[in-house]
Amino acid sequence: MNRWIALALVLAGAAGLCLRAPQLAVRPLHNDEGVNAYKFAGLWQTGSYRYDPNEHHGPSLYYASWLWGKLTLAPRDIAGFSEARLRLMIVAFGLGLVALLPLVADGLGRMGSAWAAVFTALSPAMVYYSRYYIHEVMLVFFTFLALAAGWRYWRTRKIAWALLAGAGLGLMTATKETFVINLIAAAIALGVNHAWNRWLDDSGSPVKTRPMSWWHLAAGLGVWLAVAVMLLSSFFQNPAGPLDAIRTYIPWLNRAAGDSPHIHPWYFYLQRVLFFQEGRGPLWTEALILLLACLGAAAGFIRKQLGGASASFIRFVALYTFALTAGYTLISYKTPWCLLGFWHGAILLAGTGVAVLCRLAGHGMLKLTTAAALAAGVAHLGWQAWAASFKYPADPVNPHVYAHTSADLLNLVRKVQAIADSSAEKRRLLVKVMAQDNDFWPLPWYFRDFPNIGWWSAVQPDPYAPMMIVSARFAAALDDKKTHLMVGYFQLRPQVFFELYVELELWKRYLAANPPPPEPED
Repeated sequence: MNRWIALALVLAGAAGLCLRAPQLAVRPLHNDEGVNAYKFAGLWQTGSYRYDPNEHHGPSLYYASWLWGKLTLAPRDIAGFSEARLRLMIVAFGLGLVALLPLVADGLGRMGSAWAAVFTALSPAMVYYSRYYIHEVMLVFFTFLALAAGWRYWRTRKIAWALLAGAGLGLMTATKETFVINLIAAAIALGVNHAWNRWLDDSGSPVKTRPMSWWHLAAGLGVWLAVAVMLLSSFFQNPAGPLDAIRTYIPWLNRAAGDSPHIHPWYFYLQRVLFFQEGRGPLWTEALILLLACLGAAAGFIRKQLGGASASFIRFVALYTFALTAGYTLISYKTPWCLLGFWHGAILLAGTGVAVLCRLAGHGMLKLTTAAALAAGVAHLGWQAWAASFKYPADPVNPHVYAHTSADLLNLVRKVQAIADSSAEKRRLLVKVMAQDNDFWPLPWYFRDFPNIGWWSAVQPDPYAPMMIVSARFAAALDDKKTHLMVGYFQLRPQVFFELYVELELWKRYLAANPPPPEPED
């Protein structure tokens, strides 16, 4: 890899960092982020974790967070472990996708790798979810690690790459159950590409003619199983964990078949990345990446204008991306972050697509026009990434905002903390939270320093406490006895609200400590 390509990767990484790292707490935690953060809190405080086959996905997120906390010298008290610190770990994995590109530079071509770095850094979807404390970016990273290491083994036949590919597969297994979709897509792409190489195009031959070693493949498989078993068993403290990782497909298959509120039409993902506009919000599109990806894929099949790229590798990525896209679009269960896997494949192809386009443009005015169009397209992607993360981070006009926590919830959190701090008990004040179907996340994370808080899915027979947070759906009217006041109405998500009730004497104490501002004079 020459110094200019290395410089391009560094600059792309710097741009990606500028879009991902600032103001990580500007957006309230999503429901899923709150659950993940709370589960990590248990591991951080107690040192124990148990894989749940029914919910919450695999353990790699929590163990990576534990290691991240140690490396960043995080406080032992979980109350001092901020959501920004947790999200910064995901930022690192998002940028890691750029760092892995040199492993496939001889597959995508040098220019293709540089442009893939640019699109990885600036893609609004990639940027937005790299600021999200969920499993998806980690799954994309480990998948790319496994594929890139597999490519390096194919080129070199060195056992170290087989072992690294096995480690990547093990980490995929321990990250999210949907890794099997990636695995099936990769197997289909490998089989079809092998047939293509054998009968239509022999460009896929490795640099060294030495055949693959079955011992190397067995060693890679052993590493895969070892890493997966070690993490799923909580480092052998939960022997049932690996078996639970198989049982987990019973509830998840039911959801995929339609037993879930997250059922959407086949075009759900494509709409979000290609053409999305809500109300008077801006038009969002990453169609530039798709168009360039199609060009790069076509070049791989017809073997034209590829320069130093490998036609076989491009074909594999194209087949893998198409199979993965088909898999995710055909499954009825959809959440928008799941698009990252196949969109990352499209980004790799788009990098090669730019290189092909530049070669086709040749010299003169056409080349200048092409360069200007690419610059405008890249600038537009960067603007969308900035707007999604900083201007509309929790607004439904953003295509990547999905069942998101309202910013108003942070007002509730601050109000409860301030009222508790005005009491004699401080954060040890008794607080009761009542919400239908336990629909109170991510509040358990935000109230992690309240040891005497209770959580219920219905209004209790004896609901009264110094402070109560109650779902507005219950119409509880807990101020009828005149011992408590309803002092605020707060939004959890669109159409989901909480009422805050406070004991009268405690409210008076709060007002004494926090007097309202004087009324302006006429």
